[in-house]
Amino acid sequence: MKTYIKFLINGFLKSFLKTFFIMLCLIFILNILKEIEFFTNINVSPIYPLYLSLLSSPSIIFEMFPFIFLISTQFFFIKLFNNNEINIFKYSGLKNLKIISVLCFLTFFIGLLIISFFYNLSSTFQSYYLQIKSQYSTDKLHLAVINKNGLWIKDIINKETNIINSSKIDNNFLTDTFITTFNEDFDLIKSLKSDKIDIKKNQWLIYDAIIFENNTTQKKKLIKFESNFNQKRIESLFSNLSSLSFLRLIDLRKNYKLLNYSTVDIDIEIYKIASYPLMLVLMTVLSSAIMFNTKNYSNTSFKIIIGLFFSVIIYYMNNFFNVLGSTEKIPLMISVWTPMIFLTLITLTMLVKINDK
Repeated sequence: MKTYIKFLINGFLKSFLKTFFIMLCLIFILNILKEIEFFTNINVSPIYPLYLSLLSSPSIIFEMFPFIFLISTQFFFIKLFNNNEINIFKYSGLKNLKIISVLCFLTFFIGLLIISFFYNLSSTFQSYYLQIKSQYSTDKLHLAVINKNGLWIKDIINKETNIINSSKIDNNFLTDTFITTFNEDFDLIKSLKSDKIDIKKNQWLIYDAIIFENNTTQKKKLIKFESNFNQKRIESLFSNLSSLSFLRLIDLRKNYKLLNYSTVDIDIEIYKIASYPLMLVLMTVLSSAIMFNTKNYSNTSFKIIIGLFFSVIIYYMNNFFNVLGSTEKIPLMISVWTPMIFLTLITLTMLVKINDK
């Protein structure tokens, strides 16, 4: 490996690791304060806020990696400029684009490590975090899961436990549904079957129900059924996709398909993870281009502010198109790739005549 490549890799890695650990510590401290507030009126060990903050911080860091790469790249070039090392490269015939290309390959490699190892680690930690927090939630008695056998709900109303299984969700309707009701001692009270249940509100409307109770069978055209769940709540229960590994996301998508349930949010998450290394590369190139184009400005704060300005624009643009995609206002691929294309165009514009800078 050539000497200049080793120098660039070592310098960039040092800048990246410093920025990473500073952000990790900052997020960790903020999370501790949030958890302390959550447990204010709950009698738990003082170590709980510390432990939960440790579990939740990696998933937040994962979302911040584009920002971390942008800032660490800026710090890397600030050091090169201040020590006049960039001029040594220039006089030795090393083009600016060559420097940027080395950083791009390194960023892409780090990005692959992030989605292969760090993401799975953060999702596992986030899953443990949600499990622990749910123990202190008022919703812990009401559970819902989706698997290959359909939607399963455990719902407790007036000391009676309802176990609900539906093979398919169609908009705000459950189809092919069985509801089994138990008392406090978990003795069977009754069971019910229906092919159409309106779950738009907490008072479900069960159509053409077949009821099995006390060894008898009866049919009813319409039954009103109280529940802690409605359509929006069921959807929200599966919105925390950051607690699922990449393989579990794919498995969940298959189960959603079996239920005829929208997979848009899962698809967006999968595409986001798959394209993450490319996003990180674009942020590194953008930051490099900013630094070369503002090289003659002695005000370091000005350079950092420009980087922050672009990162904020990209962040809100990403969120905006994600919302449009998840609500199916625009096609999924457009919602995922438009911010990337926008970032690419900005970067290419700033790279014009970059070797002359």
